[in-house]
Amino acid sequence: MINKILKQLVTVSAMVLLPILLVGQDSNLGNWLIYIGSKKVNDRWNIHNEVQYRNYNAIGDLEQLLLRTGVGYNLTPGNNNFLLGYGFIRSENYVNADDKVVVNEHRIFQQFVTKHKISKLKVQHRYRFEQRFVEDDFRMRFRYFLAANYPLTMPSEEKTQEWYLSAYNEVFLNSEVSVFDRNRLYGGVGCRVNKNLRLELGYMNQFFPGEGNGRDQINLIGFVNF
Repeated sequence: MINKILKQLVTVSAMVLLPILLVGQDSNLGNWLIYIGSKKVNDRWNIHNEVQYRNYNAIGDLEQLLLRTGVGYNLTPGNNNFLLGYGFIRSENYVNADDKVVVNEHRIFQQFVTKHKISKLKVQHRYRFEQRFVEDDFRMRFRYFLAANYPLTMPSEEKTQEWYLSAYNEVFLNSEVSVFDRNRLYGGVGCRVNKNLRLELGYMNQFFPGEGNGRDQINLIGFVNF
């Protein structure tokens, strides 16, 4: 069953990503490959781990490698989680058409996630405060993330997988003079394979202040609970 679902998502991914390969580096359409894992220690504590491999094009032209980990505590079972985490981010930024500069960032962050349901709609709010050590510079940033999942199919005893629609919007605010940092708007389709694995394919637009078009990304995401 997992192989069948993977084949379906891979087929859709290939159809979406093939034009990116043909367009090349000059395109604003990139690709993010994302793994998000959560280890349940007990009813209260959990360990978060995350890897994001971000490309300027389909694959092979690295934009950013992001590694995150953290320890979370459930204030109430399943719905309200506070997490303290650390992240390492390696960015490769183009300074002209051919040359890149490497920027390393160490990041400490605190976040609070709360979840609720409106009928079948699953809603999540995430509030994240970041302390960012970017080379020799120190910065702070606040992020608000609002997400919603709507089931397209419902699991049963004979059929455990669930297909769903996913959407989110996330706004980033700096502590500097230029307060607005960026906005991310996302929509996608996903499949809950079982209680431990969820796969998702979607499109995201990043809007930056002072840039007319922003950037577009194709996201392929795997969520793993273990």
